[in-house]
Amino acid sequence: MRLFVRSWALAGLMLASTWCMAQPIAVGRPLPAIELKDQHDQRWVVPQQTELLIYSASRAASSKLQAVLTRQGEGFLASRQAVYLANMSRMPAFITRTMALPSLRELPFRLGVVTDGKLTAEWPVKDDALTLISLKDGKVASIAYAADDAAIHRALGLPAP
Repeated sequence: MRLFVRSWALAGLMLASTWCMAQPIAVGRPLPAIELKDQHDQRWVVPQQTELLIYSASRAASSKLQAVLTRQGEGFLASRQAVYLANMSRMPAFITRTMALPSLRELPFRLGVVTDGKLTAEWPVKDDALTLISLKDGKVASIAYAADDAAIHRALGLPAP
């Protein structure tokens, strides 16, 4: 009997952890709690006061955003109550560790790094576009996409390039 109870408890925990990892993002729902590492291997979370989560699932979209953010300097994202989350889970771990993360450490801003694709598997994405998740009181207020410099500038409240 004890083994039976332990088996069910373990199955319940596994199911709960899977549910927590792959929650879809939907307007009106709370943003799932996210705790990752940044490019400096420091704890990274989405602060409660965040109004914009910028999510990149592709290298092309990340490159466009990084070019804009690098010109703005340190503290820019925080001044906009925004955070940046980059999904690097499709990249081989060796490349991530030896090439991508060292390069990201040179940037003048923090970004959360997704290395386990299960965490964001249900998140909305479009090819080579950033996903812009607007938040209000921790809930998803809207979801939009930015695929070019003009849309990225608009999303960040910057003048058109």
